[in-house]
Amino acid sequence: MSDISNFEFKKKFGQNFLKDNNVLNNIVEKSDIEDDTLVIEIGVGAGYLTKYIASKAKYVVGFEIDESLKAIIYNNLKDFNNVEIVYEDFLKANVTEILKKYDYKHVYVIANLPYYITTPIIEKIIELNIAERLVIMVQKEVGDRFNAKMGTKDYNSLTLYLNYYFKISKVMDVSRNSFIPKPNVDSAVIRFDRYYRNDAKSENRLFTLIRDSFQFKRKNLRNNLKNYNLERIENTLKKYGKDLTVRAENISLEEFIDISNNLEG
Repeated sequence: MSDISNFEFKKKFGQNFLKDNNVLNNIVEKSDIEDDTLVIEIGVGAGYLTKYIASKAKYVVGFEIDESLKAIIYNNLKDFNNVEIVYEDFLKANVTEILKKYDYKHVYVIANLPYYITTPIIEKIIELNIAERLVIMVQKEVGDRFNAKMGTKDYNSLTLYLNYYFKISKVMDVSRNSFIPKPNVDSAVIRFDRYYRNDAKSENRLFTLIRDSFQFKRKNLRNNLKNYNLERIENTLKKYGKDLTVRAENISLEEFIDISNNLEG
């Protein structure tokens, strides 16, 4: 692999390169990459993970914001003819246009995400509506929130948003010692498998309701949802043995969907 000993890491890009070959291999093995899969990688870094992905995928389209990595990436990936590196901010890139030239059946996202923009990246992936599977490295505490159980302190509006779209499971925890430079936190690899569901009559209304319900975490629904039709909400909650004194952290996704659907009209 190309030497990065003289590379100047940039804090503004959240650069921590995963260097543990066992972890890199495990991420790709647990991604279950099928034939005819195009993999999007966000934050290519030195291309260490890219090499493992490229050995399994039909195509890899990697996004890297730091052009000073070009020579290192080129040296690490020069043996692969199925990789395109786009030197652009993924959040600003026209991903749909970039993928038009490729012929594929499946799209996965496999990435060691920059931790400071994890949520905006996931939101863009959902909006693009093309990825069937995400296998991503995130800060361990953030990963715990993604699949938190109802009633726990980590359960929040992001938990519900992601679980509406994906079946979420933890692949593994990763020590901070697996990175260069070593970050201040441990990491986790999380796998997201896409649901294609239509049980919410209005996804916008559902997610606005969820966001408003969690607006003040210590307050109950009656206080957080003063501008809503509380009578309708209470009638729906009664089906689950609950009332307006309940906090959002004690309401399941299915219950939120039911409440949202009954607010219509």
